[in-house]
Amino acid sequence: MVEFSRPVAAPPVEGHVDCVIIGAGPAGMSAGLNLVRARRRVLMIDSNRPRHSATLKSHGFLTRDGVSPIELRTMGRAEFQAYPTALFQQALVTSVNLADSAEAPADRSGDRPAYRVQASAIRGAGKVDVTASSVLIAAGISETLPDLPSVKAFYGTSLHSCVECDGFERSDEPLALIGESDDLAERALLISQWSSDLVVFTNGVGTVSAADEASLAARGIRVERRKIADVVGDRSGLTGVQLVDGEVIARTGGFVRPLWQTKLEYAASLQVPETPDGWIEADADGRTDVPGIYAAGDVVPPGPHQLIVAAGEGARAAAVINRYLIGSL
Repeated sequence: MVEFSRPVAAPPVEGHVDCVIIGAGPAGMSAGLNLVRARRRVLMIDSNRPRHSATLKSHGFLTRDGVSPIELRTMGRAEFQAYPTALFQQALVTSVNLADSAEAPADRSGDRPAYRVQASAIRGAGKVDVTASSVLIAAGISETLPDLPSVKAFYGTSLHSCVECDGFERSDEPLALIGESDDLAERALLISQWSSDLVVFTNGVGTVSAADEASLAARGIRVERRKIADVVGDRSGLTGVQLVDGEVIARTGGFVRPLWQTKLEYAASLQVPETPDGWIEADADGRTDVPGIYAAGDVVPPGPHQLIVAAGEGARAAAVINRYLIGSL
């Protein structure tokens, strides 16, 4: 009888680091790479729940056009972990709090705060309980798709959320834009750069003003306000949008407008300011109003970013964090 030993759980991560980065997407990875190259001790924590997990290819990233988002994350992690001061832990952050005097390291600069970051272990990784001189929130966001039975079956293949990322691949097709928000007209105008055959589906909820509808109509874009029963298709992909009255409007692809939400319960005690839309308020360099707390990527306005934009924000934040740690900012 062959006996299999149980996998040994990874050890916990403890002690002090210069920066904790929450999230290993393009923003977090880019920031982490730049900080370890500055010889900073960096702990990156990631729950491995990327928003773009259904996306097969990402576009617009220089030298990586068409790469799988999963492959991009894998390459980024390998590059980050190649440096001796890099730490990576797959875990779920549970709290970020101001460290008390007993927890804070004695050698921190001046009266600048230190933070205690805790995370629970997942998939055999060790838990995290560290203090940090700075924290970068790059955890991305959660998204809620329109409540249609089959929408997830086509999401990432026939239906997409990022117009700039996937518009070219849908050029000149009969497209749908499905959403329940008040920015559908603006998105429709953007999509019209790639296809003039577009129907905007509000599902009886989304807002398109009479003036906007007239403007869209002048471009040949139709607004359909009836409720949607489902999206339909076959193995080749999407074939149409079925309304509750049974009519199917033929479409071969399109875009959905998810509802996005930041999940920052773990940092509630820090009272990091947020915008009315729920994004973290940060300046162009990622600084928040809380000393030592930074944000980059999808969690800052205007919301979801292209991968290359998020990576740029992470690099910029890293430069500012390094200067903060020196004491020059």
